[in-house]
Amino acid sequence: MSLSSSEEQRFLPLLRQVISHALIAVLSVGLTLTTLWAFPNLQILKRSSLPSAVAPMTPTVETTAPPTADSQEVAIRSFVSAAVNRVGSAVVRIDTERTITMRTPDPLFSDPFFRDFFGSGFSTMPQEYHQRGEGSGFIIDPNGMILTNAHVVSGADSVTVTLKDGRKLKGEVKGVDEPSDLAVVKINGTNLPVAPLGNSQDLKVGDWAIAVGNPLGLDNTVTLGIISTLNRSSAQVGIPDKRLDFIQTDAAINPGNSGGPLLNEQGEVIGINTAIRADAQGIGFAIPIDKAKVIEDALARGQKISHPYIGLRMVTLTPELAKQSNSDPNTTITLPQINGVLVVQVMPNSPAATAGVRRGDVITQVDEQAITTAEQLQDLVEQSRINQPLQVKIQRGEQTQQLSVRPGELREAASES
Repeated sequence: MSLSSSEEQRFLPLLRQVISHALIAVLSVGLTLTTLWAFPNLQILKRSSLPSAVAPMTPTVETTAPPTADSQEVAIRSFVSAAVNRVGSAVVRIDTERTITMRTPDPLFSDPFFRDFFGSGFSTMPQEYHQRGEGSGFIIDPNGMILTNAHVVSGADSVTVTLKDGRKLKGEVKGVDEPSDLAVVKINGTNLPVAPLGNSQDLKVGDWAIAVGNPLGLDNTVTLGIISTLNRSSAQVGIPDKRLDFIQTDAAINPGNSGGPLLNEQGEVIGINTAIRADAQGIGFAIPIDKAKVIEDALARGQKISHPYIGLRMVTLTPELAKQSNSDPNTTITLPQINGVLVVQVMPNSPAATAGVRRGDVITQVDEQAITTAEQLQDLVEQSRINQPLQVKIQRGEQTQQLSVRPGELREAASES
Protein backbone atom coordinates (compact mmCIF):
# COMPACT_ATOMS: atom_id res chain seq x y z
CA MET A 1 0.00 0.00 0.00
CA SER A 2 1.47 3.30 -0.97
CA LEU A 3 1.13 6.42 1.10
CA SER A 4 0.40 9.81 -0.13
CA SER A 5 2.94 12.50 0.52
CA SER A 6 0.85 14.10 3.23
CA GLU A 7 0.29 10.79 5.02
CA GLU A 8 3.99 10.00 4.74
CA GLN A 9 4.86 13.27 6.46
CA ARG A 10 2.58 12.39 9.40
CA PHE A 11 3.78 8.77 9.66
CA LEU A 12 7.57 9.26 9.58
CA PRO A 13 7.89 11.26 12.89
CA LEU A 14 5.73 8.63 14.62
CA LEU A 15 7.92 5.86 13.28
CA ARG A 16 11.08 7.62 14.47
CA GLN A 17 9.62 8.03 18.00
CA VAL A 18 8.71 4.32 18.17
CA ILE A 19 12.18 3.27 17.02
CA SER A 20 13.79 5.68 19.57
CA HIS A 21 11.81 4.21 22.52
CA ALA A 22 12.61 0.71 21.34
CA LEU A 23 16.35 1.43 21.26
CA ILE A 24 16.23 2.93 24.79
CA ALA A 25 14.45 -0.14 26.08
CA VAL A 26 16.98 -2.45 24.44
CA LEU A 27 19.89 -0.48 25.90
CA SER A 28 18.32 -0.52 29.39
CA VAL A 29 17.84 -4.26 29.31
CA GLY A 30 21.40 -4.71 28.08
CA LEU A 31 22.88 -2.56 30.84
CA THR A 32 20.83 -4.40 33.46
CA LEU A 33 21.93 -7.83 32.21
CA THR A 34 25.55 -6.67 32.06
CA THR A 35 25.38 -5.37 35.63
CA LEU A 36 23.87 -8.60 36.94
CA TRP A 37 26.55 -10.61 35.16
CA ALA A 38 29.37 -8.44 36.58
CA PHE A 39 27.87 -8.12 40.13
CA PRO A 40 25.80 -11.26 40.77
CA ASN A 41 25.26 -10.35 44.48
CA LEU A 42 23.78 -6.92 43.75
CA GLN A 43 20.19 -6.51 44.91
CA ILE A 44 18.21 -4.56 42.34
CA LEU A 45 14.81 -4.85 43.98
CA LYS A 46 13.90 -2.51 46.75
CA ARG A 47 13.35 -4.01 50.16
CA SER A 48 9.77 -2.82 50.10
CA SER A 49 9.12 -4.93 46.97
CA LEU A 50 10.20 -8.18 48.64
CA PRO A 51 7.66 -10.37 50.37
CA SER A 52 7.64 -9.89 54.11
CA ALA A 53 8.53 -13.56 54.62
CA VAL A 54 11.85 -13.21 52.80
CA ALA A 55 12.69 -9.60 53.68
CA PRO A 56 16.33 -9.39 54.88
CA MET A 57 16.83 -8.63 58.60
CA THR A 58 19.12 -5.63 59.10
CA PRO A 59 20.52 -5.08 62.63
CA THR A 60 19.51 -1.79 64.25
CA VAL A 61 22.46 0.52 64.94
CA GLU A 62 21.99 3.32 67.48
CA THR A 63 23.89 6.49 66.67
CA THR A 64 24.63 9.42 68.97
CA ALA A 65 24.11 12.82 67.45
CA PRO A 66 27.06 15.21 67.84
CA PRO A 67 26.60 17.74 70.63
CA THR A 68 25.03 20.98 69.54
CA ALA A 69 26.13 24.44 70.62
CA ASP A 70 23.11 24.62 72.92
CA SER A 71 23.94 21.32 74.64
CA GLN A 72 27.56 22.41 75.14
CA GLU A 73 26.39 25.69 76.66
CA VAL A 74 24.10 23.82 79.04
CA ALA A 75 26.97 21.51 80.07
CA ILE A 76 29.28 24.46 80.79
CA ARG A 77 26.58 26.30 82.71
CA SER A 78 25.88 23.18 84.74
CA PHE A 79 29.44 22.61 86.00
CA VAL A 80 30.05 26.32 86.63
CA SER A 81 26.82 26.60 88.59
CA ALA A 82 27.67 23.49 90.60
CA ALA A 83 31.20 24.76 91.34
CA VAL A 84 29.99 28.19 92.43
CA ASN A 85 27.19 26.74 94.58
CA ARG A 86 29.75 24.56 96.34
CA VAL A 87 31.99 27.46 97.38
CA GLY A 88 30.00 30.64 96.89
CA SER A 89 28.68 30.98 100.44
CA ALA A 90 32.27 30.85 101.78
CA VAL A 91 33.44 33.82 99.69
CA VAL A 92 33.46 37.12 101.58
CA ARG A 93 33.94 40.79 100.90
CA ILE A 94 36.66 42.61 102.85
CA ASP A 95 36.48 46.40 103.38
CA THR A 96 39.43 48.17 104.98
CA GLU A 97 40.29 51.64 106.20
CA ARG A 98 43.75 53.09 106.73
CA THR A 99 44.83 56.39 108.22
CA ILE A 100 47.42 58.07 106.02
CA THR A 101 49.55 60.86 107.47
CA MET A 102 51.42 63.24 105.20
CA ARG A 103 52.94 66.69 105.48
CA THR A 104 51.62 69.45 103.25
CA PRO A 105 52.77 73.06 102.84
CA ASP A 106 50.88 75.63 104.92
CA PRO A 107 49.90 78.64 102.73
CA LEU A 108 50.73 80.99 105.61
CA PHE A 109 54.37 79.97 105.62
CA SER A 110 54.74 80.27 101.86
CA ASP A 111 55.12 84.00 102.53
CA PRO A 112 58.90 84.76 102.56
CA PHE A 113 58.44 87.04 105.62
CA PHE A 114 56.98 84.30 107.81
CA ARG A 115 59.39 81.70 106.42
CA ASP A 116 62.41 83.85 107.24
CA PHE A 117 61.05 84.72 110.67
CA PHE A 118 60.00 81.24 111.83
CA GLY A 119 62.45 79.15 109.78
CA SER A 120 61.87 76.24 107.45
CA GLY A 121 60.80 73.88 110.26
CA PHE A 122 57.33 75.41 110.26
CA SER A 123 56.82 75.26 106.50
CA THR A 124 54.77 72.05 106.53
CA MET A 125 51.89 70.73 108.60
CA PRO A 126 50.85 67.12 109.18
CA GLN A 127 47.61 66.11 107.52
CA GLU A 128 45.64 62.91 107.92
CA TYR A 129 43.12 61.32 105.62
CA HIS A 130 41.38 57.98 105.52
CA GLN A 131 42.05 55.58 102.66
CA ARG A 132 39.42 52.94 101.99
CA GLY A 133 40.02 49.71 100.16
CA GLU A 134 38.13 46.60 99.24
CA GLY A 135 38.95 43.06 98.34
CA SER A 136 37.81 39.49 98.67
CA GLY A 137 38.60 36.42 100.72
CA PHE A 138 37.27 32.96 101.52
CA ILE A 139 36.62 31.07 104.73
CA ILE A 140 38.94 28.10 105.35
CA ASP A 141 37.80 27.20 108.87
CA PRO A 142 34.24 26.90 110.28
CA ASN A 143 35.28 29.09 113.22
CA GLY A 144 36.03 32.06 110.96
CA MET A 145 39.59 31.90 109.57
CA ILE A 146 39.74 33.70 106.22
CA LEU A 147 42.49 33.57 103.61
CA THR A 148 43.16 36.65 101.49
CA ASN A 149 45.95 38.76 99.98
CA ALA A 150 48.41 40.62 102.16
CA HIS A 151 47.98 43.79 100.10
CA VAL A 152 44.24 43.76 100.85
CA VAL A 153 44.65 44.09 104.64
CA SER A 154 48.27 45.17 105.21
CA GLY A 155 48.44 48.32 107.34
CA ALA A 156 44.66 48.47 107.83
CA ASP A 157 43.31 50.17 110.95
CA SER A 158 39.94 48.47 110.60
CA VAL A 159 38.69 45.44 108.68
CA THR A 160 35.03 44.68 107.98
CA VAL A 161 34.01 41.30 106.57
CA THR A 162 30.68 40.92 104.77
CA LEU A 163 29.28 37.40 104.35
CA LYS A 164 27.18 36.38 101.39
CA ASP A 165 24.04 36.40 103.57
CA GLY A 166 24.63 40.09 104.29
CA ARG A 167 26.07 39.86 107.80
CA LYS A 168 28.87 42.32 108.55
CA LEU A 169 31.51 41.24 111.08
CA LYS A 170 34.64 42.84 112.46
CA GLY A 171 37.79 41.19 111.18
CA GLU A 172 41.12 40.81 112.98
CA VAL A 173 44.30 40.47 110.94
CA LYS A 174 46.12 37.49 112.45
CA GLY A 175 49.13 37.32 110.15
CA VAL A 176 50.57 38.94 107.01
CA ASP A 177 53.39 37.75 104.76
CA GLU A 178 54.32 40.40 102.20
CA PRO A 179 56.73 38.34 100.04
CA SER A 180 54.06 35.72 99.33
CA ASP A 181 51.21 38.29 99.41
CA LEU A 182 49.18 36.13 101.78
CA ALA A 183 47.26 37.02 104.93
CA VAL A 184 44.85 35.43 107.39
CA VAL A 185 41.90 37.34 108.91
CA LYS A 186 39.74 36.06 111.79
CA ILE A 187 36.06 36.71 112.38
CA ASN A 188 33.95 35.41 115.27
CA GLY A 189 31.63 32.68 114.14
CA THR A 190 30.74 29.01 114.34
CA ASN A 191 29.67 26.48 111.73
CA LEU A 192 30.51 28.90 108.96
CA PRO A 193 30.62 27.63 105.35
CA VAL A 194 34.10 26.55 104.28
CA ALA A 195 35.65 26.60 100.81
CA PRO A 196 37.13 23.19 99.87
CA LEU A 197 40.82 23.39 98.93
CA GLY A 198 42.16 21.58 95.87
CA ASN A 199 45.71 20.86 94.71
CA SER A 200 47.38 23.36 92.40
CA GLN A 201 50.15 20.88 91.59
CA ASP A 202 47.60 18.84 89.61
CA LEU A 203 46.75 21.71 87.25
CA LYS A 204 47.38 21.57 83.53
CA VAL A 205 47.29 24.31 80.92
CA GLY A 206 43.82 24.39 79.41
CA ASP A 207 41.97 23.37 82.59
CA TRP A 208 38.89 25.39 83.48
CA ALA A 209 39.36 28.32 85.87
CA ILE A 210 36.50 30.08 87.68
CA ALA A 211 37.17 33.36 89.50
CA VAL A 212 34.81 34.39 92.30
CA GLY A 213 34.94 37.67 94.19
CA ASN A 214 33.75 41.24 94.48
CA PRO A 215 35.39 43.22 91.66
CA LEU A 216 34.81 46.96 91.57
CA GLY A 217 32.37 46.64 94.48
CA LEU A 218 30.10 44.28 92.53
CA ASP A 219 29.50 41.51 95.06
CA ASN A 220 29.33 37.81 94.20
CA THR A 221 30.72 38.10 90.68
CA VAL A 222 31.76 34.97 88.75
CA THR A 223 33.97 34.86 85.65
CA LEU A 224 35.07 31.85 83.59
CA GLY A 225 38.29 31.10 81.72
CA ILE A 226 41.09 28.59 81.46
CA ILE A 227 44.54 28.09 82.93
CA SER A 228 46.76 29.93 80.46
CA THR A 229 50.12 28.93 81.90
CA LEU A 230 51.72 27.72 85.14
CA ASN A 231 54.74 28.82 87.19
CA ARG A 232 54.81 32.39 85.87
CA SER A 233 57.47 34.06 88.01
CA SER A 234 56.72 37.26 89.89
CA ALA A 235 59.62 38.93 88.07
CA GLN A 236 57.95 38.18 84.73
CA VAL A 237 54.67 39.54 86.04
CA GLY A 238 56.37 42.80 87.04
CA ILE A 239 56.47 42.48 90.85
CA PRO A 240 60.03 41.31 91.59
CA ASP A 241 59.70 41.98 95.33
CA LYS A 242 57.41 38.94 95.68
CA ARG A 243 58.51 35.32 96.10
CA LEU A 244 55.89 33.67 93.91
CA ASP A 245 55.25 31.58 90.84
CA PHE A 246 51.78 32.50 89.63
CA ILE A 247 48.97 30.67 87.89
CA GLN A 248 48.11 32.70 84.79
CA THR A 249 44.50 32.69 83.65
CA ASP A 250 42.27 34.51 81.19
CA ALA A 251 39.33 34.52 83.62
CA ALA A 252 38.55 38.20 84.22
CA ILE A 253 40.22 39.46 87.42
CA ASN A 254 39.63 43.09 88.37
CA PRO A 255 40.33 45.32 91.39
CA GLY A 256 38.29 43.92 94.25
CA ASN A 257 38.85 40.33 93.09
CA SER A 258 42.13 40.29 95.04
CA GLY A 259 42.05 37.62 97.74
CA GLY A 260 39.12 35.76 96.21
CA PRO A 261 39.30 32.12 95.15
CA LEU A 262 40.16 30.69 91.76
CA LEU A 263 38.26 27.41 91.37
CA ASN A 264 38.58 24.30 89.27
CA GLU A 265 35.54 22.71 87.64
CA GLN A 266 34.85 20.65 90.78
CA GLY A 267 34.48 23.82 92.86
CA GLU A 268 37.78 23.40 94.72
CA VAL A 269 40.06 26.37 95.41
CA ILE A 270 43.20 26.06 93.28
CA GLY A 271 44.47 29.62 93.63
CA ILE A 272 44.05 33.04 95.21
CA ASN A 273 43.38 35.86 92.76
CA THR A 274 45.98 38.52 93.29
CA ALA A 275 47.24 40.53 90.35
CA ILE A 276 46.23 42.03 87.04
CA ARG A 277 48.30 43.65 84.34
CA ALA A 278 47.21 47.22 83.68
CA ASP A 279 48.69 47.09 80.17
CA ALA A 280 46.85 43.95 79.03
CA GLN A 281 43.40 42.45 78.78
CA GLY A 282 42.46 38.87 79.52
CA ILE A 283 45.50 38.22 81.71
CA GLY A 284 45.20 37.60 85.44
CA PHE A 285 47.35 35.91 88.04
CA ALA A 286 46.64 33.80 91.11
CA ILE A 287 48.79 32.43 93.92
CA PRO A 288 48.78 28.60 93.85
CA ILE A 289 46.77 27.25 96.76
CA ASP A 290 49.57 24.80 97.61
CA LYS A 291 51.74 27.81 98.51
CA ALA A 292 49.10 29.04 100.94
CA LYS A 293 48.63 25.61 102.52
CA VAL A 294 52.26 25.63 103.65
CA ILE A 295 52.03 28.85 105.66
CA GLU A 296 48.35 29.42 106.50
CA ASP A 297 48.59 27.76 109.93
CA ALA A 298 51.68 29.78 110.84
CA LEU A 299 49.96 33.00 109.74
CA ALA A 300 46.86 32.12 111.76
CA ARG A 301 49.10 31.80 114.84
CA GLY A 302 50.66 35.19 114.12
CA GLN A 303 54.08 33.75 113.26
CA LYS A 304 56.51 35.42 110.88
CA ILE A 305 57.38 33.49 107.73
CA SER A 306 61.08 33.04 107.01
CA HIS A 307 62.35 33.99 103.55
CA PRO A 308 66.07 33.49 102.84
CA TYR A 309 67.80 36.04 100.63
CA ILE A 310 71.34 36.68 99.38
CA GLY A 311 70.95 40.26 98.12
CA LEU A 312 71.27 40.15 94.33
CA ARG A 313 69.54 41.65 91.37
CA MET A 314 70.08 39.38 88.43
CA VAL A 315 69.02 38.41 84.91
CA THR A 316 69.27 35.27 82.85
CA LEU A 317 72.34 35.21 80.57
CA THR A 318 72.70 33.28 77.31
CA PRO A 319 75.63 33.17 74.85
CA GLU A 320 73.57 35.24 72.39
CA LEU A 321 72.85 37.98 74.96
CA ALA A 322 76.50 38.03 76.06
CA LYS A 323 77.68 38.37 72.46
CA GLN A 324 75.21 41.19 71.85
CA SER A 325 76.36 43.01 75.00
CA ASN A 326 80.05 42.58 74.17
CA SER A 327 79.53 44.06 70.70
CA ASP A 328 78.23 47.30 72.23
CA PRO A 329 81.11 49.85 72.13
CA ASN A 330 79.78 51.48 75.30
CA THR A 331 79.93 48.34 77.43
CA THR A 332 82.33 48.37 80.36
CA ILE A 333 82.22 44.64 81.17
CA THR A 334 83.11 41.76 78.86
CA LEU A 335 80.71 38.91 79.56
CA PRO A 336 81.55 35.24 79.09
CA GLN A 337 79.42 33.74 76.33
CA ILE A 338 77.83 31.03 78.48
CA ASN A 339 74.50 30.09 80.07
CA GLY A 340 74.06 31.33 83.61
CA VAL A 341 72.77 34.17 85.77
CA LEU A 342 74.32 37.62 85.41
CA VAL A 343 74.68 39.67 88.60
CA VAL A 344 73.35 43.14 87.80
CA GLN A 345 73.58 44.58 91.33
CA VAL A 346 74.86 43.49 94.73
CA MET A 347 73.03 45.02 97.71
CA PRO A 348 75.33 46.69 100.24
CA ASN A 349 75.97 44.65 103.42
CA SER A 350 74.07 41.70 101.96
CA PRO A 351 75.17 38.04 102.26
CA ALA A 352 76.31 38.12 98.63
CA ALA A 353 78.38 41.26 99.24
CA THR A 354 79.95 39.70 102.35
CA ALA A 355 80.86 36.58 100.34
CA GLY A 356 82.60 38.65 97.65
CA VAL A 357 80.08 38.48 94.79
CA ARG A 358 80.53 41.39 92.35
CA ARG A 359 78.49 43.08 89.67
CA GLY A 360 79.21 41.39 86.34
CA ASP A 361 79.81 37.94 87.84
CA VAL A 362 77.98 35.06 86.17
CA ILE A 363 76.61 32.38 88.50
CA THR A 364 76.75 28.94 86.86
CA GLN A 365 76.30 26.52 89.77
CA VAL A 366 74.85 26.37 93.28
CA ASP A 367 75.75 23.35 95.40
CA GLU A 368 76.98 21.60 92.23
CA GLN A 369 73.62 22.13 90.50
CA ALA A 370 73.79 23.87 87.13
CA ILE A 371 72.04 27.26 87.06
CA THR A 372 70.68 28.59 83.77
CA THR A 373 67.92 31.05 84.75
CA ALA A 374 67.37 33.76 87.34
CA GLU A 375 64.08 32.10 88.37
CA GLN A 376 65.90 28.84 89.05
CA LEU A 377 68.43 30.60 91.29
CA GLN A 378 65.64 32.42 93.15
CA ASP A 379 63.84 29.14 93.82
CA LEU A 380 67.01 27.55 95.19
CA VAL A 381 67.59 30.48 97.53
CA GLU A 382 63.95 30.38 98.70
CA GLN A 383 64.34 26.68 99.53
CA SER A 384 67.61 27.19 101.41
CA ARG A 385 68.06 27.77 105.15
CA ILE A 386 69.05 30.91 106.97
CA ASN A 387 72.79 31.03 107.64
CA GLN A 388 73.40 27.63 105.98
CA PRO A 389 76.13 28.17 103.36
CA LEU A 390 75.46 27.78 99.64
CA GLN A 391 78.46 26.86 97.48
CA VAL A 392 78.23 29.25 94.54
CA LYS A 393 80.33 28.83 91.42
CA ILE A 394 80.88 32.04 89.41
CA GLN A 395 82.57 33.02 86.19
CA ARG A 396 84.41 36.34 86.53
CA GLY A 397 85.93 37.30 83.20
CA GLU A 398 88.14 34.34 82.26
CA GLN A 399 88.43 33.08 85.84
CA THR A 400 86.22 30.61 87.72
CA GLN A 401 85.76 31.03 91.46
CA GLN A 402 83.93 29.19 94.23
CA LEU A 403 82.27 31.35 96.91
CA SER A 404 80.38 30.44 100.06
CA VAL A 405 77.23 32.53 100.56
CA ARG A 406 75.21 32.32 103.78
CA PRO A 407 71.58 33.40 103.16
CA GLY A 408 70.12 35.99 105.52
CA GLU A 409 66.54 36.82 106.52
CA LEU A 410 64.70 38.94 103.96
CA ARG A 411 62.50 40.55 106.62
CA GLU A 412 65.51 41.83 108.54
CA ALA A 413 67.07 43.21 105.38
CA ALA A 414 63.88 45.05 104.52
CA SER A 415 63.65 46.60 107.99
CA GLU A 416 67.27 47.78 107.80
CA SER A 417 66.74 49.38 104.42
